[in-house]
Amino acid sequence: MSVASAAWPRGRALWALWALLAVLLAPWRLWAFNDFQKCTWQVVLNKFERLGEHGASDRFYDQELLDRVGRMFRMLVDSPIDRHEKYLGFPYYLKINYSCEGQPSEDLVRQGHLTGLKPVVLVTFQSPVNFYRWKIEQLQIQMEAAPFRSKELCSAEEVCVMSWYTPMPIKNGSVVMRVDISSNGLGPFIPNERFYVNINGFLKQEQDARIRFTVGDELLELLPRYFLNAPSRVLWYTVDQSPVLILGGIPNEKSILLTDTNFKDFSLVELSIDSCWVGSFYCPQAGFTATIYDAVTTESTLFIRQNQLVYYFTGTYYTLHESNEGSGKWVRVLANECIKRLCPVYFHSNGSEYIMALTTGKHEGYVHFGTITDGHVSFEMLPRHWSVCQKLAVSPCFIIWAVFISDESTILLLVESEVTPIKKLHHVVSYSLATDDLEIIYVLPEFIPDARGLECLTILGTESYTSVPMVPRGMFFNPYNNLLFIWGNFLLQSYNMENFMYLADFPKELTIKYLVNSFQGEMAIVTENEEIWYLLEGSYQVHRLFPSKSWEIHISLQAMHQSSLYSSNETMVTLFYEDSKLYQLVYFPDEQRGRLVKRLVPVERLLMYKQHSKRYHLERKGGHLMLAFSSLCPFTVLRLRNLPNPQAYSRQERYRAQPPYILEPGGFHTEKSLAVYQGLVYYLLWLHSKYDKPYADPVHDPTWRWWKNKKQDQDYYFYLASNGLSAGGVHIDMDSYEKIYNLKPEYKLPERIFLDKGNSYRFSIFLTARGHGFKTMQSVVMGSAFRLHSRLQVGMVLADPGCLEVVVAREILINRNSVLFSITLKDKMVCYGQGISGHHLLKTSLMVKVVGSSGNCFQNTHLGLRLQGNLMVPVLIGCPPGKRLAFDITYTLKYNRLQNKHYFDCINMDPEMPCFLFRDIFYPFFLIQDLVTGDSGSFQGSFVLKVVGGGPSLDSIRDYSDEEIYRFNSPLDKTNSLIWTTRTTRTTKDSAFHILSHRSSGIEWLCMENSPCHDTIPKRFFAPDFFFKVLVSNRDVDTSTYCDYQLIFLLHVHGLPLSSKRALFIVIVATSLFLGLVLFYIIFCLLWPFVVKACNFLRWKINSLIATESYYTYAASSGSCSLRSWTMSREISRAGSKVVEKAGPKQPWEQLHT
Repeated sequence: MSVASAAWPRGRALWALWALLAVLLAPWRLWAFNDFQKCTWQVVLNKFERLGEHGASDRFYDQELLDRVGRMFRMLVDSPIDRHEKYLGFPYYLKINYSCEGQPSEDLVRQGHLTGLKPVVLVTFQSPVNFYRWKIEQLQIQMEAAPFRSKELCSAEEVCVMSWYTPMPIKNGSVVMRVDISSNGLGPFIPNERFYVNINGFLKQEQDARIRFTVGDELLELLPRYFLNAPSRVLWYTVDQSPVLILGGIPNEKSILLTDTNFKDFSLVELSIDSCWVGSFYCPQAGFTATIYDAVTTESTLFIRQNQLVYYFTGTYYTLHESNEGSGKWVRVLANECIKRLCPVYFHSNGSEYIMALTTGKHEGYVHFGTITDGHVSFEMLPRHWSVCQKLAVSPCFIIWAVFISDESTILLLVESEVTPIKKLHHVVSYSLATDDLEIIYVLPEFIPDARGLECLTILGTESYTSVPMVPRGMFFNPYNNLLFIWGNFLLQSYNMENFMYLADFPKELTIKYLVNSFQGEMAIVTENEEIWYLLEGSYQVHRLFPSKSWEIHISLQAMHQSSLYSSNETMVTLFYEDSKLYQLVYFPDEQRGRLVKRLVPVERLLMYKQHSKRYHLERKGGHLMLAFSSLCPFTVLRLRNLPNPQAYSRQERYRAQPPYILEPGGFHTEKSLAVYQGLVYYLLWLHSKYDKPYADPVHDPTWRWWKNKKQDQDYYFYLASNGLSAGGVHIDMDSYEKIYNLKPEYKLPERIFLDKGNSYRFSIFLTARGHGFKTMQSVVMGSAFRLHSRLQVGMVLADPGCLEVVVAREILINRNSVLFSITLKDKMVCYGQGISGHHLLKTSLMVKVVGSSGNCFQNTHLGLRLQGNLMVPVLIGCPPGKRLAFDITYTLKYNRLQNKHYFDCINMDPEMPCFLFRDIFYPFFLIQDLVTGDSGSFQGSFVLKVVGGGPSLDSIRDYSDEEIYRFNSPLDKTNSLIWTTRTTRTTKDSAFHILSHRSSGIEWLCMENSPCHDTIPKRFFAPDFFFKVLVSNRDVDTSTYCDYQLIFLLHVHGLPLSSKRALFIVIVATSLFLGLVLFYIIFCLLWPFVVKACNFLRWKINSLIATESYYTYAASSGSCSLRSWTMSREISRAGSKVVEKAGPKQPWEQLHT
């Protein structure tokens, strides 16, 4: 203690003593938390081919799937997988270890393995920006890590060095991935930890296998002149979408800090830009510097400003843009403009990201509005027809800051105008991109108001003012709670952009440099002299965190612990929020080389020290005086109760995949078994991506088709594994690869909730009062002489009260000195039209505040202190992601068979697309499938059905034009072109199309004369078929949901009739052929005897001639012998003639035989 006292000034030591006493008198739970060994997870990436290399760590740049695991699956005979399917692998593995203070990591990992520890890895894929190209979904996959021995030589019998591994999956459309590591509950206690493992599209592999940056050259040394005593700079990026973060501001260097892990690690990169000087008379510039002043990152593109020049660089992201190769070099934009500032847009909208550039010089008063879509950058100068200065009729004027509000398609501009050389006015101006209108919404006071001791002051124009001029520097808008902040040497906030409040806790002697917002109800402020302030949104108290007495106490305690994260000589580089926690990036100038450290700012602990340093007293306990602290918190316990299952509201889809079972006694996996694990995880995600068939499966689950033909053999596969007979030494358990639909709440509110039309979210808050929480008040209500009043009060703040309503029911529990508040948040069904699932959602929020708790209430947990009493729930109104419309083929077949009393399928049956008979009434039914919760129910709303394409075969299907769609489907058609009709009389407002529902009377097929299915020529002897391409949509006809469901599917109809002309022609031809055959048969039967007789006579004549010729030839050669022969033949001939005359004439067949 004496050494520590000598190392720090007396004041710091005294504050450390107070802090130490505060810890000693804290609740007993703190002692229990300190009993836990401080252990942390360690995660690195390993390339597929570097599996098991000790100390290997790779960067995440490769996005190509590997075709190396297929041969492993072909070896797995007698296993439930289909070996003929295509199984691919991912390019990386996640390598997982853990370490504890003072112990070697290798020993700990072995110990954890022997005690049953297995890390559980949860990978969360961030949905993409461009929802027109990719499906919007909140997807997670939960995996169990597999133990694997290091490839290094080992003298031990079993294992020397080992780690746990899981595949690092990648998914099309996602470049930002959160990896949460937790324990399976066995072995040592290790707190859950989150890592950001993002794809870095600004790296490439050279021919010599070296990895280098495409944006510049990596610098290996962090020189003190880069950071020491340099001002901090703001970190700008698209929230939740940027895989890479960059930070400029390095004095006189065209270098940036670049990270793809949220500064868990980073690189210093010198940019390969030209840095040319293009100043001119219309572009005022005091001097040239190489410093990168502004740096903004989006999903795939980096923006920087150096002097008045703006550059961008698009990374190579095949998972986003498929064929996009990225930029080959930095691209300079707005070459003829002098850009004085870049303004970020924190949230994407309409499938694009945005950035704004403020000009000076010849185009002062304009804003260059940039749009980034799939890596393509374009700028538009706004306003389109005149400058802001011209519209305001002031000159000169300057645009100081710009904020884009995407939900309203509006840009807010902070404009400064000079009335006189010593008097300036500042306006907040609203510019509409849709109507090109400009409107002044607020004029700032000229001087800072005099609050006279109040924490905040509503500016009405009647208050008194100080003599300090109000100098605004910028604006900030939170789209979730509609809070607009204007900051400079003051801080103004407004909920409606009409009424502004001055927060007097922030001193007017300071000037704000930038704001940092968590978008979860918290905000940090950095001033020009590097002070850090803290504000809970919705409150009016601004707390100084650094420098402060609380900070001195914290530093003293860290010095006692000999922490390496704090130093007396340090420089803050930036301040940012990550997962609602405030972090600093700090530079330490060590003796050999400097280092950058990412460290947590202990906001809760600093606020607690601030409270304890002011509210303490001495209490006598026994014979001693004890130091005691009084709390300002109005409650002792706050718990969330009755939380619903989160998936229905958070829309988080989760799959579970465990490694295949290993038959090796030690339980260690091999390269082959981990390759099989890669292929199984890939195939599970592939099944998920392909689960968008228009025909609904009998079982609503993407994994059903994987195992549907193998489930009956599950016991056989288990028998093989239990006897060590499984091929390849691995056993694949079908139950280990599934989709999870029943996640339970974790005693906290979801990160965000989605509400469809009229939906509600219910939860309860249980509060136990500090001291006596109730008092009786005289009242005459319902015959009672008194009523019970609670000191615990809860306030609700709705960002959009016109869109949401909240109902609070209070239940007083006197015997427990507690109050239970039941809260119901409900959509009012008025603020949103219809949209595609996950598209164009309206951002809003609910803030729950316990009165008197702001900055005063803390909870001790094993993860440290956390603030209590202030809850913010971001709400997204619209069609939630993960809902779709599907054709219910199973019930449609059943109902059609029941109504038509029969069902005839095609001759060549296709189980994936059953046929429907043309002459039967067609009754279609549809399902609303919830891909998140697994619910699947009949669609009860209204819809419009249109035939939008078709053909007599699958190969000949074509899409119809809009004019054809109208003629083929509209009841107003007069061209005799209808394909179908219905008895349902309800139509759209313009009577153009029928409106159907599940209660409709069915569809009757017509295929009229001018329709494409009319007079279809049969290809064989069976009746012709036709494939109809059918569009079903509920847009503008269904008021039960915000979802704009659209389904396109093919309908196979057989037994189509022929046209009357073609039928008549076929009848005539067939009749003619039939009659011709009959007539031919009759004629044949009548003429046949005569034909036979003529043929016999002709034959006899020919034979006679042949015999006579033969006789004369013989007579000429033999003389008398010939005469005798002639006489004998004559007599025989005569005798034969007599016999014939007596026997009668021969029948035709006898003559034919003769």
